Amino acid sequence: MKLLHTSDWHIGRLLYGRKRYREFESFLNWLVDHIDTAGIDILVIAGDVFDTTTPSNRAQALYYQFLRRVGTTACSHVVVVGGNHDSPSFLDAPGQLLKALNVHVVGAMPQDPADEILTLKDDQGNPLARICAVPYLRDRDIRTTAPGEAVEEKTQKLIRGIGAHYHQVGELALADHDSQIPLVATGHLFAAGGRVEEGDGVRELYIGSLARVGIDAFPKDFDYVALGHLHVAQAVGGTEHIRYCGSPIPMGFGEARQTKTLIQVEFDGRTPEITKIPIPCFQALEPVKGELKEILARIETLKAEESTAWLEVEYTGESLAADLREQVEAAVEDSAMEIRRIRNRRQVKEMIQPPQEGLDQLDEAQVFQRLLDAAGIPDPEQDALRNTYGELIKEMQEKDTRAQ
Repeated sequence: MKLLHTSDWHIGRLLYGRKRYREFESFLNWLVDHIDTAGIDILVIAGDVFDTTTPSNRAQALYYQFLRRVGTTACSHVVVVGGNHDSPSFLDAPGQLLKALNVHVVGAMPQDPADEILTLKDDQGNPLARICAVPYLRDRDIRTTAPGEAVEEKTQKLIRGIGAHYHQVGELALADHDSQIPLVATGHLFAAGGRVEEGDGVRELYIGSLARVGIDAFPKDFDYVALGHLHVAQAVGGTEHIRYCGSPIPMGFGEARQTKTLIQVEFDGRTPEITKIPIPCFQALEPVKGELKEILARIETLKAEESTAWLEVEYTGESLAADLREQVEAAVEDSAMEIRRIRNRRQVKEMIQPPQEGLDQLDEAQVFQRLLDAAGIPDPEQDALRNTYGELIKEMQEKDTRAQ
């Protein structure tokens, strides 16, 4: 049995205002071809199908067209679980219809944990695998609040709640499990020791930024755990069978040097053989950094290579380059390259007043920190205010605006 693990598509994501639908479409077309040629039996999508809870019509069309095309291959089943960027009710809404196409969707944690357990069979009715399809576990799903709790107490409750849920689902799955077929779990969470990249857009999932889930949260009976949320492909905690596959396209310039992958798992009984499948680059991202001469020389090299890259330019020279933008824009003329961002660090240092930062350069926490500093809030009081603000932001992010 061959299982393919992917996650964190973030269909609809922008890069400094630039729409990326062509990349998403190219990836999905390539993915269908790989599923077909590799003879994949089960496809697992471990959350963050979309970048927002209100995906555009075009983003939705790409998703449903992909599912339709997978149905024309030999792939027997698709398992989709919700991520923290997804609207659970949006994913779940067509669930009954999609189930007729052997697409199994678990957008949010159901009331009955048994509903997360899927026994998947081939066209002849022979069992292929049992999947514990655990989606992103929202704070309210797994933690009860108590007045006066410290951040550390909330964090420990979250970690215990996540672990308790996985062990409960694992026990239910094992109760009548066919020991000859694989037992696979999914998850969308931040595992302890997980690696991220600057600018990848990965949100902190829980209050306090401390809730990193250890491998002890996953029962040892799981033969493979397909995780989503982190965009760097990696194994967790020194294991081989608990893995992030990473995002399929670079979500920011911090990921530009990564080789993006899928994880293909071929089972001999319950023993997994794990292979990383490289994904082609559908749109090159090129960070260009240094003195002005270095930047212009790099651009000339890229032009000679007929590059079609999107550029993020960062000037780090000591002299003031007031006409940096003009020179860089002139350098990329008559090429297929696009400038997505220009940063002039020296200009920032030389200005008497700091430049106004755009919201595209700051997240919610950074904006709030600037407000705290501007208001002169003493450091001892800032921690409590940041944690309270974090809880409000978390509640807003997790609110399913499509739910009735």
